[in-house]
Order: sequence, then structure tokens, then C-alpha cells
Amino acid sequence: MTAFLNKQDILDLSPAQESTEIYEALAQKLQSNSNYKVLRRLSPRTVFNENPPERPLSRGIILDTETTGMDINKDKIIELGMILFEFDPQTGVIYKVIKNFDEYEDPGFPIPAESTAVHHITDEMVKGKFISDQEVAQFVSKANVIIAHNAGFDRAFVEARWPVFEDYMWGCSLKDIDWKQEGFGSAKLDYLVYTQGYFYDAHRADADCCALLELLSATLPSSQQPALLQLLESLNQPQIRLFAIGSPFETKDLLKQRNYRWSADIRSWHRTLATERDLEAELSWLKRNVYENRKALVEVERIGGKVRYSQRGGEKKQITL
Repeated sequence: MTAFLNKQDILDLSPAQESTEIYEALAQKLQSNSNYKVLRRLSPRTVFNENPPERPLSRGIILDTETTGMDINKDKIIELGMILFEFDPQTGVIYKVIKNFDEYEDPGFPIPAESTAVHHITDEMVKGKFISDQEVAQFVSKANVIIAHNAGFDRAFVEARWPVFEDYMWGCSLKDIDWKQEGFGSAKLDYLVYTQGYFYDAHRADADCCALLELLSATLPSSQQPALLQLLESLNQPQIRLFAIGSPFETKDLLKQRNYRWSADIRSWHRTLATERDLEAELSWLKRNVYENRKALVEVERIGGKVRYSQRGGEKKQITL
């Protein structure tokens, strides 16, 4: 194969010659050929952009948790990771990291083996550890917004453990950015980071926080705006949850295809909508396709900025179709 390379292109990779510079030169050589895509290990940054504008910057927190399982009623947080950073709220440009937080907590019972298989946190790693309520409150007090990838999961767990999180605006990088519209095949964090040319040790709170901050600093390919800006623009948009009360059993498959979810506790199908226009269209669709133009009662729940992605309810109102 070397017969097709110029002498100056051949790299000596013997142990004596190993260095970061040599491997970077090899990576750049591969990357210059369209037949190859190079992934580099993500190195956490503290400075993303210099020379901030004269106007005031805002502060956000990237947050991630690792838990003993998925059930908020019985599982516990065993690792909490947070990154406090500065950004321009008008442009979504990230400037620098202010502070990091990463702590373990003993859940008081053995960590299930299936959970350890995902995040690799063992009983020995958390034994006797406790996350200070005061330190958490002090850390989040400096933020204007908290961001998580799948905030509906993380917010439920941290609010149950530290009620101080109830007082903040939350954004979800999984749902508040239209990754599909931007041309991405998946909204999973590790996949999205791969598309930016990086890999990292996923499913640990500190690593996931660093990866998400890097991702939010990227420019989206379709809209050509920072990913963080698209998320920020959704913060003040209330979520609208529509409940198809008393929908006929035979329409369940139709509702599932329309992205409705079944809520067992209230025995109703429901769907979350983004705008009032979406609500009007959905009410019309329900009347025609589910209730077949018969008189029906549905319920609408409007969820404000500080309740989005939490398990706390919003303002509810019943509407007659």
C-alpha cells in the first residue's frame, strides 16, 4: 500500500515516535479524504469564545443525573453533574465555563446490576457519599436557566431530591431543538456529538454535561444558528397538553399513530403541543377522526415556563367539541 504514498506522507508510528502531534497529523491526512470521517476524543473546554459583547451575559447550567433506575417513586440519584457557563441570550453564543460540579450520593441500597452496566457506577464508588443541599442551592442560585438532555427525566429526580430546582426555567435539548428538521437521524446525545466529530465516555454525569455543552455551541446546519439559541427561543413558550377524555377504545391505534400517550392514572390518551395554532388543528382532528363529530369533552392543560418538563401540573380547562 505504501507504494501509492509519497515518501513525505509516510508516518513513523513506532513506539519511539508516538506523540499527539503525529496522530493528529495522521487524522488530518485521513480527514482530507472524503472517504474517511475522523472522530476525536472530546476534551472539555473552558473557553468557547472570547471578546463578549458589552451587553450583560446570562448564566446557564448544564445538568445531568445518574440514578439507580428509571422509577421516580423508588429510584434515587447517585451522581449529579452540573456546569455553570456564560452565554449571550440574544445570540445563543457560549463564552466560557464558570464552574463545574460533580458529586456522588449513596442511595441507601445496592445499585441494581442493570443500572451499573449502563453508567458503571458501583456501590463502592458511592458508599457513604452525600451531596450537600447547601452546595447545590448555592451552585444553582447563579443561573438563569437549567438545561438537560431529556429534562423530563432529570427534572423529576432533582426536584424530588432538591426542591430548589422548582424555581428555575428549564430547557430540554432533546425536545426543544428540532434535530430532525436540522437533518439529524437521531436525537440521542452520543449520536449528535459524533456528528460534530467527537466521541466520549457516555452515561456519566460529568462527561454527558461536557458533551452537551459542546453540542449546544455548534451551529445547526439548516437554520445556521447556534443550537443553544433555538433552545432559548422555546423557553417562554408554554407547553399545551391535550387530553382526549373518553376517546373510544377502537381509536387507540389511531391516537398512538398521532403521538398520543396513554396515562394509566387518569385513564386518558394525551399529547403535548407547542402552540395555540397546533391546539386548534388538533381539536379539529379529534372531533373528526376520534369523536366522529359527536359532542365530546376534552381537557387542555397549559404549562408555564417554570413547570415545563416537571411532574407538577399546570392550569387545566375543559373544552366542549
